[in-house]
Amino acid sequence: QVQLVESGGGLVQAGESLGLSCAASGLTFSAYAMGWFRQAPGKEREFVAGISGSGGISGFGDGVKGRFAISRDNSKNTVYLQMDILRPEDTAVYYCAASSRVTRWQDVDEYNYWGQGTQVAVSS
Repeated sequence: QVQLVESGGGLVQAGESLGLSCAASGLTFSAYAMGWFRQAPGKEREFVAGISGSGGISGFGDGVKGRFAISRDNSKNTVYLQMDILRPEDTAVYYCAASSRVTRWQDVDEYNYWGQGTQVAVSS
């Protein structure tokens, strides 16, 4: 019954911004750390950003530091990813994921649930 549903993807031009949302249901949302990952064709799944259950701790992948921000609203069971100064290399399917016990943000095996993904395309 656990469900993670991403939304907000689309086509934008380089330098523009885009905000993604992930709505969770079927779990005690605040008990889960949440992460965003992305995967481009022919590439491995890449860690983008993560946030603790309370929202007090966050981490970012090297390629997005300073450009992306992660936040969550536990009253709405939603985690967000704000992407600024987008680049063509940010083009990928973006997935949100939930972890009941995360020790390393980038470890995909530590996430219990995954959404279906939303496509982000950045043109030059």
